[in-house]
Amino acid sequence: MDKVISIVKYTDAERDRWNEFVDKSRNGTFLFDRGYMDYHSDRFRDCSWMAYKGDSLAAILPANIDSEGVIHSHQGLTYGGWILPPAHIDGADLLDIFQMAVRVWRGEGIRALDYKPVPFIYTGQPSEEDIYALFRLGASVSEVNLSSAINLQTLPGYNKLRRRILKKSKETPFQIEETSDAEIFMALVNNCLLRRHNAQAVHSASEIEILKQRFPDNIRMFILKREACSLPDAGVMVYDTGRVAHTQYIASTEEGRNKNLLTPLFDYLISTEFRHRAYFDFGTSNEEHGQYLNEGLLRQKFSFGATGVAYRRFFLDLTSGDCQI
Repeated sequence: MDKVISIVKYTDAERDRWNEFVDKSRNGTFLFDRGYMDYHSDRFRDCSWMAYKGDSLAAILPANIDSEGVIHSHQGLTYGGWILPPAHIDGADLLDIFQMAVRVWRGEGIRALDYKPVPFIYTGQPSEEDIYALFRLGASVSEVNLSSAINLQTLPGYNKLRRRILKKSKETPFQIEETSDAEIFMALVNNCLLRRHNAQAVHSASEIEILKQRFPDNIRMFILKREACSLPDAGVMVYDTGRVAHTQYIASTEEGRNKNLLTPLFDYLISTEFRHRAYFDFGTSNEEHGQYLNEGLLRQKFSFGATGVAYRRFFLDLTSGDCQI
């Protein structure tokens, strides 16, 4: 007889169990640790779920809920979705979990699910059982953003233009260092965003300081200085999952941009600092929920040897008869 599937809402009492599950999962990253998720709990009302198969924890769903009764997985994270154990849960199990969750959510008056699965490059094993389950439930694709990542195992190399830019940039004397100074780094980021996009970073310097204290091996900041300068001309913040090095923030001064000083900084990160990761992910090149593609930005990433990874998003209307359970 198959074990009964049950779906329960996460509470703080389950924090340690949750975090232990994330650590051992096949598709989880440090973003799902409660120490990361809960830092912005004042902005997002948590509505995470834990799925049990019998007495065993079988899957967890990092999520929040909005005022319209829509569950998001998760609005404060780049990706989310059901996080799975390394073994014992297959596609049929996850379909059962999803179907039971839909029943529970409907019973609680939840109207819809906005779902962002973990992109394949971040998973230690193939983990796209949720994509199949969403298809079976009648979910629609609501958004696709195109990221660019380098396969560091094959290291395809830079194109001719990037090699020329790298050679030219090295004519400027510089030094590269890792820093823990969130104030200086985020000042560089915000000045760059203000100058180029009239915007500010999602994270404040104090938030980055808190997160870096909690995850010192995962959140890392690298800066490049010209030898004559005390302040950085270029900087990259990397979220290191152990498998993927993801660029969270990229910034340069006007002088750093004119001298292409991000190029030697990226070269150092790709060829030296994170050479033994599986992928180096530059992030997406989209706006307007994927409808606009910044082709110039995309081609800059391609010039380093990066190719496409789709960051998909699904919408499941729980009030519709089309939602099959």
